[in-house]
Amino acid sequence: MNQNCSDVLIHIDEEISDDYIHGLEREISCKDGVYSACVHENARHLMLVEFDPDDIRANELLNTVKNHGLHAELVGL
Repeated sequence: MNQNCSDVLIHIDEEISDDYIHGLEREISCKDGVYSACVHENARHLMLVEFDPDDIRANELLNTVKNHGLHAELVGL
């Protein structure tokens, strides 16, 4: 099986609690095609997501964050 790996950085505008951000990490990590999603403890407004672009698009990942009522954008695309 051929797996592609891409990553994207999602900038979240709001400050959110530890529980909320870790729940969002888990939700995104469980999506088909996502290998990992993590927020650095010292830069909690930035989420790095590693994914297979053949299975899921970066905009779908961004929309998952926005569907929580948060303001966010993709960085570096």
